[in-house]
Amino acid sequence: MRSIVLLYLAQIIAVTAFAAISFAPQLQAAERPHAVTLMYHRFGEADYPSTNVTLDQFDAHIVELTSGSYNVVPLSMLVDALVNNHALPDRTVAITIDDAYASVYHQAWPRLKKAGLPFTVFVSTDQPGRQRNYMSWDQIRELAADGVEIGHHGAAHAHMASISDERIAADLARSDAKFSEALGRIPNIFAYPYGEVSAALKDQVAKRDIIAAFGQHSGVVVAGNDRYYLPRFAINENYGGLERLRLAINALPIPVSEIAPIDTKLGPNPPAYGFTVSDRIAGIGRLACFASHLPTPVRIERLGSQRFEVRFDQPFPPGRARINCTMRTKDGRWRWLGRQFLVPKS
Repeated sequence: MRSIVLLYLAQIIAVTAFAAISFAPQLQAAERPHAVTLMYHRFGEADYPSTNVTLDQFDAHIVELTSGSYNVVPLSMLVDALVNNHALPDRTVAITIDDAYASVYHQAWPRLKKAGLPFTVFVSTDQPGRQRNYMSWDQIRELAADGVEIGHHGAAHAHMASISDERIAADLARSDAKFSEALGRIPNIFAYPYGEVSAALKDQVAKRDIIAAFGQHSGVVVAGNDRYYLPRFAINENYGGLERLRLAINALPIPVSEIAPIDTKLGPNPPAYGFTVSDRIAGIGRLACFASHLPTPVRIERLGSQRFEVRFDQPFPPGRARINCTMRTKDGRWRWLGRQFLVPKS
């Protein structure tokens, strides 16, 4: 789910980098409010390694998150702070879980509740009670009554960026109706199924009573981001080791503007991908970018001091594709900017 080269590099250096991270100085006051959001799916379901974490992995994550080094907050609090540009402590983290699988109720919730860690479950409303691997609505209501935040994930868990505007609208309307019936309210934070986004889909989400929406691309949420395309670090068995978790939850943002292309559902392929780094970041010349379909770093052209253009030698294959741009700071932490593209199948 990540660039092989980037993650291989990250895992090699993470252990030594964390020693520097633990004793790093406080951030300069000029650093924008930012936070890391984690995305889980299943817990202790070994038949689904691409969306599962082992219980040993998850227990280790909880120990790390409750070590006193991190500020774990409800997702709604994180979104409110970033939308309103309110201060956040460094190393602020939010925990999200997609799809409301039964193992959330039986495995994740008891552990997170005992640890006092808030979290959000994004629910696709067609699934609860209809398939045995999912929570029931009674169980979801039990979580909600206990303070667990419930997020909006559409109705059918469809590939929403690939369906018509009419079907998108129908899916969202059906999920709104079910949330109103089952919970008495409609959640106002959305997560795109599969992380797949198009300009048309984002526009429909933004026109509803949704205040923020999350994808599945790696990166750090930062004040000034497009709040309808916020990043999350995906966690699974392959990328759920403690070193990788530490790499993610200690990451710093790369605030950018003027991102092109605007639509992550690609037309021309490969895209002319570029962005302007909004802040003066020390060492930004060390920035490197990695594409999910290429074995080596891609070519970057720097225009002036702040504009970066990324050039690909080969088109992305059909389906979901990713580009990750990172740089290591002098403190040993990583600045991270990710984006997921959707390449339509011909």
